[in-house]
Amino acid sequence: MSRFDLGRNIRNPKTVPATAEGFYRAADDAKTVRICGELADVQEARLRGGLTKDEYRTQKAALKLGLPFYTPHAHFAKGYKSSEGEPVDSGKAVIDVDGCSHFAELYERHLKGRERALGINMVNRSVSGTGGHVLFDIPEGLTRRQAQAWMAHELGDVAFDKAVHEVERAIYIPCRAYILYIDEELMFSDTLHGAVGVEGSKDLKDLKDLKDLNDASGAREAKGKGGAAPADERTRFIAQGVMREKGLARQDFLDEGGRHTSVKMFLSGATPLLTEAEANGVLSELMPDHWADENIQTLVSDFYTKYHDPTQRLLKYQEALFTESRRLGRNDGKGSPADEERSLAAEPPAMPRRLPRLIALLTGKTPAAYRAAVAHAVFPPLATHLCDVRFRYTDNVEHEATLMNCLMAATGAGKGCIDEPIAHIMADIERRDEENTRREAEWKKDCMRKGANKDKLLRPEGLVIQTIDPDMTKPALVTRMDEAEGHFVYVKLNELDLFEQLRGTTGKQHFQLMCLAFDPGATYGQTRVGTQSVTARPRCRFNWNACTTLQKGRRFFSRVLTDGPISRINFCTIPEDEIGAEQPVYGQYDTAFDEALRPYIGNLTAARGLIDCPQATQLARRLQQECAEFARLSQSEVYWNLSHRACVIAWLKACVLYVANGQRWERGIEEFVRWSLEYDLWCKMQFFGADIEQAMKGDERTGTRGPRNLLELLPTTFTLDDARRVRQQQGLGTAHTAKMVRNWKSRGYVTQISDISFQKSARFARVGET
Repeated sequence: MSRFDLGRNIRNPKTVPATAEGFYRAADDAKTVRICGELADVQEARLRGGLTKDEYRTQKAALKLGLPFYTPHAHFAKGYKSSEGEPVDSGKAVIDVDGCSHFAELYERHLKGRERALGINMVNRSVSGTGGHVLFDIPEGLTRRQAQAWMAHELGDVAFDKAVHEVERAIYIPCRAYILYIDEELMFSDTLHGAVGVEGSKDLKDLKDLKDLNDASGAREAKGKGGAAPADERTRFIAQGVMREKGLARQDFLDEGGRHTSVKMFLSGATPLLTEAEANGVLSELMPDHWADENIQTLVSDFYTKYHDPTQRLLKYQEALFTESRRLGRNDGKGSPADEERSLAAEPPAMPRRLPRLIALLTGKTPAAYRAAVAHAVFPPLATHLCDVRFRYTDNVEHEATLMNCLMAATGAGKGCIDEPIAHIMADIERRDEENTRREAEWKKDCMRKGANKDKLLRPEGLVIQTIDPDMTKPALVTRMDEAEGHFVYVKLNELDLFEQLRGTTGKQHFQLMCLAFDPGATYGQTRVGTQSVTARPRCRFNWNACTTLQKGRRFFSRVLTDGPISRINFCTIPEDEIGAEQPVYGQYDTAFDEALRPYIGNLTAARGLIDCPQATQLARRLQQECAEFARLSQSEVYWNLSHRACVIAWLKACVLYVANGQRWERGIEEFVRWSLEYDLWCKMQFFGADIEQAMKGDERTGTRGPRNLLELLPTTFTLDDARRVRQQQGLGTAHTAKMVRNWKSRGYVTQISDISFQKSARFARVGET
């Protein structure tokens, strides 16, 4: 007989004894999978500011009501919460860890490999994606609360919901993708297998004293972990800047339910700028009644001891806050905001710390300064391994993984950093091409011996050569495409201007090739009347990498700024080293590296047909929305136009990573792909933005910086005249000012308070001005 029950949904809370079959049926149900996906979208919308806190709570609660559930603490012989009989205690306990985005990492670090010894039945992410659960058999001699405290200690002293102890508690069943570990034998057994020897352990004796934590004990904990330095002008200024960047208001730190997440968001931006004591000092002002709570102090301590990397480059807004905070109280006339903006514009977005496993492998041997370039440059050779693989974009158009990368950096910047990773990715194709080149040469010799004989040998099947020489001609390229049997052809150009060999009579055929390669279903070829000439028009499957200097790159694309090639290519760069910098040192690309890479290449090579990756599709929609919002706020037509294909490129990268990972999604993909999109657009705006704008409008060049969020440049309460003035300062015309503000109003960015004045919403208002 099962020790706990399963229920269809909480609206109709009838339960049946739990079985493995019933549990998996609920987890795999299409409705469960759909709701988990929708909850993830709602959470993302909340973090991005698309939903208010109340809207998020309402939508989350409504979605959860449709999910199946289980009752971990009891079996209900007379029905769930029935008054006709007492529930039968299951002898199991569950800990509910909420507001913990790194729950999976905690499991990997503290519990994985010890599950049986700890009596663990199941470990899973919560259906909302903001935490997780551990279901386990209670060790002999412990109460449920003591067992929960013990398991939280085993999980790294994590904070958990102490209210989740009653026997009637129901827990929503997650989709199977959220289940990190399950032991069917323990979970659905009639007998218990709790951890042995826990009752008399020193850990348990210590934990018994923690059962009834209150604010006073939390304060003692805080004092022991680093104390609180009184907040001053500098730390308050930094705190306000971080809150403004994260869209946080003071009320968010006071509201029950969202407090933990608000502190987490705040710390993610504040830890590089404030010491632990300074952060506690700010939190003591923001949330005086709760800053010393155990879960808050555990969170603060974890951020500073486990997640903060002092060597990580500051983000642009963090650099701005640091610089400005150091000038508080000084009147030296240096460092105007305009100067600061110009200096910050020279820095591309910082690479995320969490990377997909494949990207972490490919960049692991690379010096830090070159990793961003390598992370972008590896995609064309990876995608070249795909054959007859298609993905359906958000507009229902099928794409193959056409990826073209151009590395633009100063002379001597180290553009050769991409050579070794690309060489190792392409090694299997190079070996096959070498053999096929030998076979092709033998076949040609045989054909020549036949002369004009009508019985000439046909070209052998499978004689595919994907890599082409940098000094390619159009006939050679067309021939290789025609004989590729559905594979991509690939070339790596050490100099971008080697494309000039394909320019043709019009001088632009090489640019047309770039456009055709990216566009789904396009063909490329030539028609000739000569019997010995190449006449073919195959599907244009062409991936490439190229390097160039900044000056050459701008000059190369100067005639096609608005013709399409720039938007179809993924750009990257290498920051300039300071004079006298030490020589970067690479790791060894050895046999172990090749062995670690082999499974990913195998997954790419084995894939065929139309592949559905719902996570990548959902991510593409979110990226489109984010780009659209920034375009509305910046009023940059250039950014808006470039963002369309940049989103497609980012989505294709997500799809390639998904296939390389064995058609499994991993959490690091989304953060990496979003950064990749931002980096690509930063490069395009930095290198070509002003030139494209000049070409589009025929106006004089206005500068080299990227688009600005115009709403951030306005005061909290502003007039139409203020908006016109800001547009003029950013080089935009004033004719569409009213239309822009109406757009903001309809999107909820501002509210109208009179005929000519408006007020920014709390999301965009400056802290302290609302």
